[in-house]
Amino acid sequence: MNLRNIAIIAHVDHGKTTLVDQLFRQSGTFRDNQRVEERAMDSNDLEKERGITILAKPTSIVWNDTRINIVDTPGHADFGGEVERILSMVDGVILLVDSSEGAMPQTKFVTGKALALGLRPIVVVNKIDRADERTQEVLDEVFDLFVSLEANDEQLDFPVLFASGRNGYASTDPTAREGTLTPLFEKIVEHVPAPKVDLDAPFTFLVTLLDRDNFLGRILTGRVNSGVVKLNQPIHALDNDGNVVEAGRASKLMSFHGLERVPVEEARAGEIISLAGLTVATVANTIADTSVSEPLHAQPIDPPTLSMRFAVNDSPMAGREGSKVTSRMIRDRLLREAESNVAIKVTEAADRDSFEVAGRGELQLGVLIETMRREGFELGISRPRVLFGEDEDGKKTEPYETVIIDVDEEYSGTVVEKMNLRKAELTDMRPSGGGKTRITFSAPSRGMIGYHGEFLSDTRGTGIMNRLFEKYGPHKGAIEGRKNGVLISNGAGEAQGYALGPLEDRGILFVGHGEALYEGMIIGENAKTDDLEVNPMKAKQLTNFRASGGKDDAIRLTPPKKMTLEQAIAYIDDDEMVEVTPKSIRLRKRYLDPHERKRASRAKVAA
Repeated sequence: MNLRNIAIIAHVDHGKTTLVDQLFRQSGTFRDNQRVEERAMDSNDLEKERGITILAKPTSIVWNDTRINIVDTPGHADFGGEVERILSMVDGVILLVDSSEGAMPQTKFVTGKALALGLRPIVVVNKIDRADERTQEVLDEVFDLFVSLEANDEQLDFPVLFASGRNGYASTDPTAREGTLTPLFEKIVEHVPAPKVDLDAPFTFLVTLLDRDNFLGRILTGRVNSGVVKLNQPIHALDNDGNVVEAGRASKLMSFHGLERVPVEEARAGEIISLAGLTVATVANTIADTSVSEPLHAQPIDPPTLSMRFAVNDSPMAGREGSKVTSRMIRDRLLREAESNVAIKVTEAADRDSFEVAGRGELQLGVLIETMRREGFELGISRPRVLFGEDEDGKKTEPYETVIIDVDEEYSGTVVEKMNLRKAELTDMRPSGGGKTRITFSAPSRGMIGYHGEFLSDTRGTGIMNRLFEKYGPHKGAIEGRKNGVLISNGAGEAQGYALGPLEDRGILFVGHGEALYEGMIIGENAKTDDLEVNPMKAKQLTNFRASGGKDDAIRLTPPKKMTLEQAIAYIDDDEMVEVTPKSIRLRKRYLDPHERKRASRAKVAA
């Protein structure tokens, strides 16, 4: 049987997972009467809720007599660590672009990686049935993008198809509005080369994804680089320096059929498979026949740019909602994550009760925290901070991001003003049709922490912001942070409506009547710049005296502002933390005791 290995790369929400669904259906992978969820590839709960792909997943379809292995890749820059490794498993890529939004920053990031590896893309302009499609302009943008990424002549001569993934058709004609995906299948078979393989060489295999199974243990996924591997064959794992990590047997071999892993007796060079039987081998290791001593080259991963402190939850409410609260449990879980996710680095703090977790962005670390919370963990999370570097002259450098913002023209002035305050440089501004403007900035990552919520308020929820790691550049100096102080509870107990009513005049409340509070917990935002300790638990004294006028005033409270996990992490200041439990997200001061807070503040000023 012929074999083709391809990856689908695209920006968030350009429709690649939906397109893969249709490829399944039209290749007969799903029976006509089989009930399949929409976006079947997004199997993780968080992927379904957020409508994004977080984990790369291989799948396989058979069309005529060709097996096509497809890898659906994450579209978000924070999960770029996944993308870089996956591209080393495939021989071609489908670059999917939206007929209206065009080539976005994430498209640039992944396409750059694919072109650098010498892959020749097939460009598919998706959603051509949109009312605001601008197909020809989008194609010109893609061509300009390839030129700016230094594509060679072969790569610039890319085939183009026009498609609607949702309606299941593709065509070489941009005006087509019906049909099937047959032109896409044909183009894959014709344009993507079959894997170049050496079946006579000893077996070698580079691990690109790591999974866990309760019965099989570690499942290592990747592409067989050379030779043939048979069930129960003796194998060993080599690290990048050629040292033997461990030896064992290939106790289980699995190939992909649709979304399922199917056991096989042997796998040949060029095939994408999963292998079980080793207990230590990890991502970027070479699994090989015991006669092999040279490891395969593993793609280097871009360094982390952001870190957060994950600490044991030490609030007075610790242990009430979660089942995993000890530092040992948190440590084991974080080390397990770092093992399978090469873009994350974990270091243990000197106090052994907290861990520094470095990653590629707020979204990636936010997804990790949300996943742990659903698993029953309780954590204290610090404000994100960027990881600084040094240039050749010993000067301080910091990470920069390319920020592309699409807004209604009326809000563009506000956005430019706010971005200037955050030390961003305007690099491009142009109308993008439909009364919208596309503005591009080069901004220090430090300035972007916590801006997204403010951005949505400023643009009345209509703005779209896309961010992408650009480079390490010169340090930009101090950047103004949050302007407002917070309201802090001065004791423990239940919030009372009688006390909260007057506090509404002080600012915005984050808690409602009846909520459990503790000393040092943040219950709202102060309208002024300083922090204010308040008593939100004061109840009305019940006496025989009546208020003059003979009736009690009814208290009408504004509903409290409830933050999502990402909003809370972006909101807090350096001396604050987010308490994360399976059921609650609370804001608190790092030091709950007011005397300790004063001491820490004096020490900071002195330093």
